[in-house]
Parts: sequence; structure tokens; C-alpha cells
Amino acid sequence: MSSVIASTRFSVLDRSRIRTGHDGPQALRDSVRLAQEAEALGYHRFWVSEHHSVPGVAGSAPTVLAAAVAAATATIRVGTGGVMLPNHQPLLVAEQFGVLESLFPGRIDMGLGRSVGFTNGIRKALGRDRTAAEDFAGQLTELLGWLDGTQRSHPQVHALPAEGLRIPPFLLATGEGAGIAAAAGLPLVVGDLRGREKLLRAVEHYRSEFRPSDWAAEPCVVVAGTIAVAGSREEARRILIPEAWSMAHSRTHGVFPPLAPADRIEARTMTEKERGFYEQGMRGHLYGTEDEVVTELESVIEETGADEVLVTTSTYDRVALLDSLRRLARIAQLTPHRAGPAVIR
Repeated sequence: MSSVIASTRFSVLDRSRIRTGHDGPQALRDSVRLAQEAEALGYHRFWVSEHHSVPGVAGSAPTVLAAAVAAATATIRVGTGGVMLPNHQPLLVAEQFGVLESLFPGRIDMGLGRSVGFTNGIRKALGRDRTAAEDFAGQLTELLGWLDGTQRSHPQVHALPAEGLRIPPFLLATGEGAGIAAAAGLPLVVGDLRGREKLLRAVEHYRSEFRPSDWAAEPCVVVAGTIAVAGSREEARRILIPEAWSMAHSRTHGVFPPLAPADRIEARTMTEKERGFYEQGMRGHLYGTEDEVVTELESVIEETGADEVLVTTSTYDRVALLDSLRRLARIAQLTPHRAGPAVIR
């Protein structure tokens, strides 16, 4: 097996996608179970995401879900990919992560993003507007100040129990965001694999501008993307179909539908516009047999100098998804963790 891959950390990001025939609560329980399975396979981290008012996504409160994941596991690191900082007051974010770190010391990651609610209605409900992300660098500085006790804007206020706790921050970003991560001296999470040139530009900019900080002494790059591994290339391709169709449907109808079985999607008669977005959604991912994925994965890691790979694959078939993660763990020569308490039914 590849020494390049074996020396790289592998982690999982789960978006709590709802599957056809199931509901949001089931999707959240599936996320917790997937975390237990990822832990048993030896993955380094398990992160959850933040989406608001998206019908096909149940993950709206990542710190709450992260608490459930951490409680159901024992050794895997748990975090967010990410909390969208412009949606929240930095003090509240600091307090939430302080509670998580206090309950699960040494296992919590604080992944942060720059997005704000993506429709006017969501932004209004969140008490935000389109300009909420314009001072992201200032919001980030305030948040980090609440953690290390250096914030001066509210001298009589303290973020308890977060102040003084060591909670590793990560920034999910490309373009200008990569520069913010570099200036703040934070690890960078960058994706996706379909836009390789854009990804490489972001990584190069980040590394050239990086300033060492108390949070990170040197650049750290986590590359995120969809990876599907199966017994044949066709089986791996079919893992990609539900998410590709969901994206195509959202771009043509404005709504993310629940993930549907691949057979049902392939039997559809798509409009020309739907077909175009669907085929676009199928391109650029890493998929195939174990031998095929090894070759592609080596190329990505060598080109980006990635310290870690964050697997973001979503699909309808949970059995196929778990098999893919199992095969990838074998490729990466991961060492299984001790399984956490089986509290989720």
C-alpha cells in the first residue's frame, strides 16, 4: 500500500442527509451510528455540519449533534464542519464549544465556516442579512479572544466555561477565506476535489501567507471531498448518484430532496437542464476500486501536500457507504479505535 496515503490522517464529515422513506430524526440517529462505525474503523475525526431550512438535511444544530456523537463514542475526535460563524454571536459559539470540551476533554474540534443563511427568509429568521459575513475576520478574532481570554470589547464578560480551554479551531474556506486562515494562523479545510485548480490556488495562497500562532505553529491543510470505494468502478459510481441528483434537483427546483435510491434516479426522464446539472455533479470525485482510488488519492495528497483527508460522501445506501469507508480505511491502513458505548438504537 501507498506510504503517502498511510502517513495521512483520514476523517469523516457527515451532513445528516435525509433518505427517501425516512425522516429527520432518523437521519440524525444515522449520523450518530455512522460516527460509531467510523470510530471502529480508525478514522481520526467525525464532524457534523450546519444547514438551516433545507428539507433534505437534518443537521441544523451542529454543536448539539456533536454532543450526541461524542457521548456515543469514546476515542474519535468530534467537531463541526462547520459552525457558520456569521449566523451566530461569537460569545455563544465560544460558550457552546466550552461546554463540549468540558464534557469531552481533548476530543473536540471547532470547525468554522463563513456562510450565512442562503435565502432572505432564512437570514431574516436568523436575524442576519447579506452583509453578515463581511466582517468575518473580526468575528473570528472575537471568538478566539473569548477562548484565550484576550478579547477586550466586553471587559466585564467572560465566556464560561470556554475561557482558557484548548479547543482546536479550523477554518473552512477558499479564496479570501484561505487568506484569513493564514493571517490567523489556523488550520485550513479546503474542498472540493472537483475544482482542483481552485483548490491548489487556495492552498498555495494559504501556505505563502501563513503566520504562526498559538493555535498552529505551521500550516495545516485538510482536503475535503467525496470518495467512493467499492468492488467495481460501476458500484462505486452508483454511490455518487443520489447526491448528484439531489444537487441537480436543487439547482433546477430550488429544493434539496431526500436522497433517493440510485435505481430510481437512473430510471427518471430528466429535462435537459436537470441532466446537465446531474452529469456535472457526477464529475470530479474520487471513486473506483481500491487500486483505482489509491492512484487518484496519491495524486491529490502529493499535489496539495494535504496533512489530512476529510471524506464528505453522502448516499442513499448506508450499507454501501459503510463498505466504502471500510475499504478506504483498508487503503489508508487505519488502526481501529476501541468502539464507543452503543447508546443509539
